[in-house]
Amino acid sequence: MRRLFWSLPTAAALLLLSAPAALAMNDGRGFYGATDDKVVTTAGFILIVFFPTFILLASLLQKHLEKRKDARVAAARPHRDGDRFSGGW
Repeated sequence: MRRLFWSLPTAAALLLLSAPAALAMNDGRGFYGATDDKVVTTAGFILIVFFPTFILLASLLQKHLEKRKDARVAAARPHRDGDRFSGGW
């Protein structure tokens, strides 16, 4: 427990001290390079296309999985109904 008590603040201090050096490379431009209006607009259009496409594909996948589940339940249903009339008065 004592190691954990001292290692967490040490790790946090190390990360805080090394962060400015990591962000200072490449003059702060990032991986892509200089960001102008065209780059920002293109990124916005990519997001506008990505999210509806993702929602459409996720909905189609869910519909397909629901159809499989309904078919599995329907295939098991006659076996359950047959047991209901197998005996009694």
